[in-house]
Parts: sequence; structure tokens; C-alpha cells
Amino acid sequence: MVTKNENKKPIYRQIETAHKVPFHDLDPMHVMWHGNYYKYFDIARFELFKAGGIDLYEYSLTKHVSFPVSRSSIKHVAPLKFHNEFICKASVTEAEYKIAINFEIRLKNTGQVCARGKGEQVAVRVPEMRLLYRIPEDITSSLLV
Repeated sequence: MVTKNENKKPIYRQIETAHKVPFHDLDPMHVMWHGNYYKYFDIARFELFKAGGIDLYEYSLTKHVSFPVSRSSIKHVAPLKFHNEFICKASVTEAEYKIAINFEIRLKNTGQVCARGKGEQVAVRVPEMRLLYRIPEDITSSLLV
């Protein structure tokens, strides 16, 4: 059964992961290198699937379907610095024809937003990488609340 809100739209899963900026994530300006934000988006994304009972690596081996990122974007709002503790929130917004996820990184102690981003994934049959035009039902179901 699909959980829906009053607008008849599915209610998808969201998750928050906690992190602390390590030294090796800094750039020469002593702030977290811009590319590392995607690393934390990816960690939160994998936790979303895990919370729904899906191990993406195992899924690709057993079902021969993978979910490569087809689009991503980020808006940097405020820099993260060495030892900053932060939360990365990932919220699924769509999981029928593609998987769309909104991300937000904010400081743990103040709630200051540091970055916002979006990511989209498609389903492909492996190893030939043939595009599937729908997300498999078991994946869609795992991303619902």
C-alpha cells in the first residue's frame, strides 16, 4: 500500500546523517572542498536506501539493475570548516520514473544552512547499461514512508 498525503502524492522517506569535517576534506582556503559536499550527499543517499532495506551493491548483483546518478546540482550557501559538526538531510521527492532526492547540509549546533542540492538517478540494466523507463516497484516501495 502506498502512503499518500491529501494531495494524492506519495509520501517518501527522508533521513539525516551526522558528520564532522575532517582535515583531509579541506581545500587550500581551509574550508571543505566543494566536491566533498557530494560525498556527504552520497552517504545520506545510501542511508536512505538502507533504511528501506535495500543494499544497492547487493541489488545490482542479484537483480542486475543499478541506479547511476544522471543529474546533480548544488548551491553553496556558507562554508564548512575544520571540525564543524553538520547534518546532511536527504529527502526523496520522486521514485517512479527516476529517483529524485533533495539534499541540505546545515551546521549541527546553529542550524545554519551551508549547502542545498539535488540529485537524480535512473534505473539501468547491467551489464549492458540499458535504460529502464521505470524504477523497479520494490525500490519505489522501499523509499516510501
